[in-house]
Amino acid sequence: MIKNENSDREAKVLAQHICMSVFKARRVIDQIRGRSYEETLMILELMPYRASYPILKLVYSAAANASHNMGLNEADLFISKAEVNRGAIVKKLRPRARGRSYLIKKTTCHIKIFLKEKSKF
Repeated sequence: MIKNENSDREAKVLAQHICMSVFKARRVIDQIRGRSYEETLMILELMPYRASYPILKLVYSAAANASHNMGLNEADLFISKAEVNRGAIVKKLRPRARGRSYLIKKTTCHIKIFLKEKSKF
């Protein structure tokens, strides 16, 4: 069996330490997983969530990587894999009354997006 050279090529992008909850980012990622590039852009631009803007920037970057580094056509791309993992928790101290302090935990996440070209069978 002869394997097509472009069949397993995929462009990937990784953003680390994005300052948002994993659950809020997954809510957006679940909507775009498996969709085409143009459809993903429309969905992300119209979503009312704050998490959609960093994910939109990542999708743009992955498409630019695919077209510039691999020579893939942006119209034929779709999101093959998208995952959100938990990152480090940034801990800050907030001063409170009577010389006490209160711990503030800021959660971060890591977002990976993989773009593949649609097969033309």
